[in-house]
Amino acid sequence: MGTIKLDRASVKIIPQVLFESAQEYPHKIALVFNGQEYTYGKIAARTFRLAHGLASLGIQPRDRVAILLPNHPDFPVAYYAILALGAIVLPLNVMYRAREIGWMLKDAGVQAIVTTDMFLPGVLQTQAELPELKIIVKGKPQSSTIEMDGLIARAPETPLEIRVTENDLAMIAYTSGTMGTPKGAMLTHRNILSNIRQLVEMPRFDDYPDSVNLVALPLFHSFGLSIGLNLTLLGGGKIILMERFDARQAVELIEKYRATEFHGAPPMFIAIANLPDIDQHNLKTLRNVSSGSAPLPVALLERLKVITGVDVFEGYGMTEASPTLASNQAGPVSKPGSVGKPLPGIAMRIVDENDNDVPPGQPGEIVVRGDNITAGYWNLPEETRIAWRDGWFHSGDIGRMDEDGYLYIVGRKKEMIIVSGFNVYPKEIEQVLQEHPAVLEAAVVGVPDAYQGESVCAAIIPKPGVAATEEEIIGYCRQNLAAFKCPRSVLFRTTLPRQTTGKVAKAELRAEIVASLVPSTAEGKVRKGANGAIK
Repeated sequence: MGTIKLDRASVKIIPQVLFESAQEYPHKIALVFNGQEYTYGKIAARTFRLAHGLASLGIQPRDRVAILLPNHPDFPVAYYAILALGAIVLPLNVMYRAREIGWMLKDAGVQAIVTTDMFLPGVLQTQAELPELKIIVKGKPQSSTIEMDGLIARAPETPLEIRVTENDLAMIAYTSGTMGTPKGAMLTHRNILSNIRQLVEMPRFDDYPDSVNLVALPLFHSFGLSIGLNLTLLGGGKIILMERFDARQAVELIEKYRATEFHGAPPMFIAIANLPDIDQHNLKTLRNVSSGSAPLPVALLERLKVITGVDVFEGYGMTEASPTLASNQAGPVSKPGSVGKPLPGIAMRIVDENDNDVPPGQPGEIVVRGDNITAGYWNLPEETRIAWRDGWFHSGDIGRMDEDGYLYIVGRKKEMIIVSGFNVYPKEIEQVLQEHPAVLEAAVVGVPDAYQGESVCAAIIPKPGVAATEEEIIGYCRQNLAAFKCPRSVLFRTTLPRQTTGKVAKAELRAEIVASLVPSTAEGKVRKGANGAIK
């Protein structure tokens, strides 16, 4: 069995993830997509061509270039090409609407975007405010855009001189902000590569370049980029790429390609475990399976071990950490309910409101430091100052650590909602809701959801004499927000619980809503009477 080659001293910057492996394994299959195979050499050649093409459009080091692509072989091509030029990648969630896309493009001062004709209408809506934006389109272009395949065909595939250092900015990854608008976590080449090295110091990452990784996580997500793309290609493994997750297709692909790795979010594992014929499938080729974003029930973990033959490792991370901070290990060193110990090279403390360490077992804020942690937020010095204090990054998450150093997640100091692994901040949704003509006031909270981890619930005080339905409100949100941010339930109320300052008492509101959850489903739907009032 091969040994992963992450100790290569020459790998200091992310594009070398691909180019070093392409030099070593030019004819080896790097990626399989819809049955079509792509070698390391072929992907590297196309990447060089796109990099030359982007340079011909005037893209320079430190320019920001967005990627709005689904899981597709051209995602890594765009990702590594942008980084090879010394430009900065801005990965965008494909579920974002034009409003969200436009805000991020303007905030980051993006010079170009690589997308598909599927998402072109939303991107074109931003062009009026960004007339200099270069739009490179995979598929059918329009008069104001540039065809990606044509740009690549006209460019040479000769290697270019890469003038990038490990301390240069590689990516701006947007996460939810405390004021309701996203904030861009600035991640360097060193941040991202150090997190990969931290991961592979764990015993379960010992089978490269023999790894076959079924990647269903979205590549625009930091976890998908890290453990799905960069880690696999740097080790010389093979990616079986799914455009989107489907439980039955995932199981069939694991069997067909004898996959050794699968990393996902709780909804994926729930869907796989609930396939009626799952016990008739052989998933025992899997050696490394992990889940993130929300805890898995112990019963489900036990069921998955029967299905796969291996432990499912749970971990903890965040965008600002590139993204993984802690993970469980195999066998008896794993503790049910825990997300494991901090990765090698990561220091972690649990502190009180005065940043003093709390005793083992007591809850407090999780603070961390390490080479993988962001230096701060794009154009947000105050947010950066709040997060970084006395040399420690304050996560905003509440956890406890036992005497053996195992971390348990208790909750979130901030009001963040995590829906199927995606961060949702209530303020952003509330701002959209308040723009609806029937809404006087809105408050948004997360409620438990057996499938998604959490779902979004909106409590609304309507304007006097103006009628609205739950369906209308949700439909309005879908026009302006990504689907995962939209409320699943809308409650119409005459009052909202308040703090003495007049602010909505979110904890009290959430407790009221959670108490009304339908016990038989626990799927985030609430028991409501006429006009959506809580019974």
